[in-house]
Amino acid sequence: MGFVDFLESFIHDGMLVTFLVAMTPVLELRGAIPVGTALGLSPMQAMLVSVLGNLVPVPFIVLFIRRVFDWMKRRIPRLRGLVSRLERKAESKRELIHRWQLLGLFVLVAIPLPGTGAWTGALVAALLNIRLKHAFPAIAAGVVVAGVVVSLLTVGVTGLFA
Repeated sequence: MGFVDFLESFIHDGMLVTFLVAMTPVLELRGAIPVGTALGLSPMQAMLVSVLGNLVPVPFIVLFIRRVFDWMKRRIPRLRGLVSRLERKAESKRELIHRWQLLGLFVLVAIPLPGTGAWTGALVAALLNIRLKHAFPAIAAGVVVAGVVVSLLTVGVTGLFA
């Protein structure tokens, strides 16, 4: 049983399942929009619900991830490697953000590929000390663009099999 099947077994509301999938790291809206359409939502509904769900964790990540990482490194030594890997991932995006500033953050989030998205953008913003009031609009705009791209791809792919 996959994650989406697990959610659907408890929650029989396609919008809520789509919203929750969009909140998760890795899947984010890249996974939520196809899930939403598969659960019977229109592509527009799936996109809107996914964008909203994808944006929910952003303020929490930007504001609290450094403290969470510090706590994890101190209290759970086994997770130091994971935290270090996530910090290195964010650090690898430093040049893009420094060179292009908020436009770079927008592009990082807007391109719907693995290793990009709202979670990565929020992590990078937090670790590069970009204030939430500056980071959130760039991340939100990137999420909307990624949502449009993924929706168009979803409609195009499902249209091939219709």
